[in-house]
Amino acid sequence: MPELPDIVLYLEALRPRILGARLERVRIPSPFLLRSVDPPLSAVEGRTVEALSRLGKRIVIELDDNLFVVLHLMIAGRLHWTEAGAALPKGRGLAAFDFATGTLQLTEAGTKHRASLHLARGRPALAALDPGGLEVLTADLAAFRAALTRERHTLKRALTDPRLFGGIGNAYSDEILHAARLSPLALTGKQSEPDIARLHRATRDTLTAWVERLRADTGSGFPEKVTAFRDGMAVHGRYGQPCPACGAPVQRIRYAENEANYCARCQTHGKVLADRTFSRLLRDDWPRSLEEWEERFAAPAQASPGTKRRHR
Repeated sequence: MPELPDIVLYLEALRPRILGARLERVRIPSPFLLRSVDPPLSAVEGRTVEALSRLGKRIVIELDDNLFVVLHLMIAGRLHWTEAGAALPKGRGLAAFDFATGTLQLTEAGTKHRASLHLARGRPALAALDPGGLEVLTADLAAFRAALTRERHTLKRALTDPRLFGGIGNAYSDEILHAARLSPLALTGKQSEPDIARLHRATRDTLTAWVERLRADTGSGFPEKVTAFRDGMAVHGRYGQPCPACGAPVQRIRYAENEANYCARCQTHGKVLADRTFSRLLRDDWPRSLEEWEERFAAPAQASPGTKRRHR
């Protein structure tokens, strides 16, 4: 899912391309994308783009006459900048926003189409689409602490809850928690003041660093390589690979359609957290420490480097 650093890059790429431009036409081949009824789609055609902003993980295109186009890319939605009037890709193409300067396309991979488009008239209607999460890049420690401890959750769930924090998803929450040296399953209400301060600092530093890194990689082009798995990430998507801080194998916990990636040595004092899928099969044989995990899983893999690990 595109998260805060990705959305920031999209907005920076869009400003020189569509700010001040006239939205001439909107093409939507499938009606499921549009989730609002009023104003109608025809109301935004012919309007001029006056501003671009972010609402959590949503992209907001502000038009004249107090109209707003709000895009939520969800997991697999991606934006592309093409020549004006370019045809949408069959199957993946969800929407095209035609400007004289070019066409902004929204595509989505896979069969589960979850990306959405809302149209809003007036700022109260726009505010109704805001989940309310704290803007972590500008929030001070007191505001961060209040959001973190407002509800009883694990740190992983709290960071990814859009009602608590804006713009953080599965990937960057893993990176933030690794930088803060905190367990993804630690409870929000049991964190000490130094822990909360460290998490606040890690959140801001991690997101800022990735914005700068993606900005350098993209340059003046349009971001086309938006992915949840990036080279240079410490733990996210690196299950079984060495932690860049200590060299221990990165662990994971799978749940629903997501997973948490972490380093047991850096974040959980060497304890391997129970995976709901795999540990249920092993029951009492599930390793309780990093040493047990390495003895059971890492050693056979090292002995047979040409074979796949059975637990993957």
